[in-house]
Amino acid sequence: MNVSVILAAIMLISLVIYSLLGGADYGAGFWDLVCSGPRKQGQRDLIAKAIQPVWETNHIWLILLVVLMFSGFAPAFSAISVALAVPVFLILLGIVLRGSSYVFRAYFTGSVRTQLYWGKIFSISSSLTPLFLGIVIGATSIDNVRVNDGISENGFLRAWFHPFPLVVGVLSLSLFAYLSACYLTVETDDPALQNDFRSRALFSGFVSMLVAFATYALAGNFALEIRNGLSRAPYVWLVEAGAAIAALVAFQALWSRSYPRARIAAAAQVGLIVIGWGLAQYPYLVRPELTIFNSASPPNILVDIEIAVALGAVILIPSLVLLLLIFKRDGKLNSASVDKTVSEAFTRGELL
Repeated sequence: MNVSVILAAIMLISLVIYSLLGGADYGAGFWDLVCSGPRKQGQRDLIAKAIQPVWETNHIWLILLVVLMFSGFAPAFSAISVALAVPVFLILLGIVLRGSSYVFRAYFTGSVRTQLYWGKIFSISSSLTPLFLGIVIGATSIDNVRVNDGISENGFLRAWFHPFPLVVGVLSLSLFAYLSACYLTVETDDPALQNDFRSRALFSGFVSMLVAFATYALAGNFALEIRNGLSRAPYVWLVEAGAAIAALVAFQALWSRSYPRARIAAAAQVGLIVIGWGLAQYPYLVRPELTIFNSASPPNILVDIEIAVALGAVILIPSLVLLLLIFKRDGKLNSASVDKTVSEAFTRGELL
């Protein structure tokens, strides 16, 4: 197999893992923003408890993706950085605000209202970041990203402020919210909280299906090559069929309250959707000009990168498994101190 294809496959795997792990964190931030009802604070306690051990660790996969593209496909990285500078900057800003505000909320020992203020920033940045991530993916799938001599032909707005990328951004946010809600049903033994996130999972899953159909319809007008790519080969159809089956299994599991099965099926659904996009995009990294062949670094450089990735995986993957075993094994038994403080304030009536 061509070394550039291997590196592109590694990048796609990184994107899938980031979607399943980091995407669920973003979705949790979205639910933190819209928590409601008599168990509103309990929902926020659960969200904080679930993401506390892994809230920054999952960015490893995004960092890996960026480094691999920068090192292995520099022209594509340059085109995205120039033509999509605005959404890329907003993604970085969202990640920074999300991380810093979470720390300030968790460790600030002064006014509880200040903790709530930082919590709001955390929630908003967690909701906007996946939106712009989806916009970048959607923009690379149409023919608007054109860069000549370091200048975007379509400016800094028209390259991405377009119906198709915007709808892909909404799809990204809805899928991450759906995935997170499915995960959160397994993070607690409280039937009431489980039912809260079960309802959210069913609702966001239904919304994501509607947005997915809208995305497919818009692709006929604005991203015809992607739409054709989804139907050009039997293996792409198999991936799409797998995603549809996983969605049905997830919905049935949620309906019957089989939460562990729902989590696995939802993860499979989202992962297969991302893989399907990658296969439909092949061989392009950035349409309409940059492919994994004409933008790749020399073969010897690609081989060195792939060896480095293999060696790094020997350290990275066991470390992440150990992290999860240590901090997530008894996750249902512990609460985040910040939300405990806020809960006590609600109990005393200070925030009512």
